[in-house]
Amino acid sequence: MSPFIEPEILATLLTDPKVVVLDARFSLADPKMGQTLYSQGHIPGSRYIDLEKDLSAPVIPGKTSRHPLPEPEVFSELLRKLGIRKITHVVVYDDGGHAMAARAWWQLRWIGVKCVQVLHGGFKSWSAGRYPVTTDTPAITPSDFTADVDHGMTVSANEVMNQLHNPVFRLIDARASERFAGDVEPLDNKAGHIPGAVCYPFTSNMDDTGSFLSEQQLKKQLGDLMVDGQEPVFYCGSGVTACHNLLAMEYAGMLGAKLYPGSWSEWITDENRPIETGQR
Repeated sequence: MSPFIEPEILATLLTDPKVVVLDARFSLADPKMGQTLYSQGHIPGSRYIDLEKDLSAPVIPGKTSRHPLPEPEVFSELLRKLGIRKITHVVVYDDGGHAMAARAWWQLRWIGVKCVQVLHGGFKSWSAGRYPVTTDTPAITPSDFTADVDHGMTVSANEVMNQLHNPVFRLIDARASERFAGDVEPLDNKAGHIPGAVCYPFTSNMDDTGSFLSEQQLKKQLGDLMVDGQEPVFYCGSGVTACHNLLAMEYAGMLGAKLYPGSWSEWITDENRPIETGQR
């Protein structure tokens, strides 16, 4: 199954009781914007899911990333309230940038939901197609969801540290090249990247219209980042936009890549962890 679903397909599934749609719109610049946009209009039946309140645990300054993964039981309780089961077909959308939806897509699969797709083009493509929009809040029947975490989808900071000189270990940074190089750092208190990493900005996955590139184009671009036998691990600033690259990998048929959820903002909390600057 493709990790993407097109608006015209989703429009035929809105009354299917086995389908749950999640609105993941969110702005780092204005954390209340996503909920406001949802209140102003959303895909019928969709439930709002907030990056910082729902998809992240509370930040512990000096210890965690800016968007640490929640404890599995905490996230499971949320999914129960949202009426999601392991057999539910979940469709996630955001404003069209795909980063917030990709984090939700990845996290739902990490916790044990098997069938998850991202709405290609997000709410922007839905609106452009003049599909229905509502301000109504759906009635939800809670589920009995229990976590089935796939620990093989992640690596910890200690694992990254231990593998820095392993040629099989391929670290790929999803941030913009100037942040990777350490020329600018608008969000964290240290600039640069994890030693040995290569830079592949998540925006490289899309064309000028905001649509994802073809599977073939992505396979070529992503394949150029590693040699045969290397095991890719993606990271970014706080474990959000790296999921965009993991979504692209899945779309390109390149399976098995992992996420370092803590990413740069966790890495720099320990003075013993090395830092590099400059392009690579």
